[in-house]
Amino acid sequence: MNYWIGVVSRSHVLRGVAGGFAQMNHGKQAPLRRMKAGDGLIYYSPREAYPDGAPLQAFTALGFIRSGDVYAHDMTPDGVPGFVPWRIDVDYQAVQRAPIKPLIGQLDFITDKTHWGAAFRFGQVKISEADFRRIAEAMGCGELPAAVSASSTWEIERSLPVQAKLF
Repeated sequence: MNYWIGVVSRSHVLRGVAGGFAQMNHGKQAPLRRMKAGDGLIYYSPREAYPDGAPLQAFTALGFIRSGDVYAHDMTPDGVPGFVPWRIDVDYQAVQRAPIKPLIGQLDFITDKTHWGAAFRFGQVKISEADFRRIAEAMGCGELPAAVSASSTWEIERSLPVQAKLF
């Protein structure tokens, strides 16, 4: 199991959460292909909207990759003719956004605490389970299991609708 951060504006994150999918790097396929079923995903949103929305600098969504199947989605019916981004299905958890600044000193993947934004420049960051747990806690996710596996009871809990979650 791996843990990832995707860098996406909050307005785009909200679309993904509502639809149960993830897109990254303006619909590119490669970042999604790195993720496998069961992997954890947290979205970091530098801004409310892309490209020039109000600054946000917060973690805005958390979920787990459902099947790992990456697929193209034609957005012509959604009013964006000719745009066919790649998507992957995600089971999102009920969380609240968490500002990054109070967490910078605790996150190991941010090696330069002064120029911390550089850690996000490529749009996708692989992080440790410990960092994932720190961020999840800040987002109000509560206790996550010690190890997440397909045979655990956590797998059953993750399949419940977001409204049925305890956290």
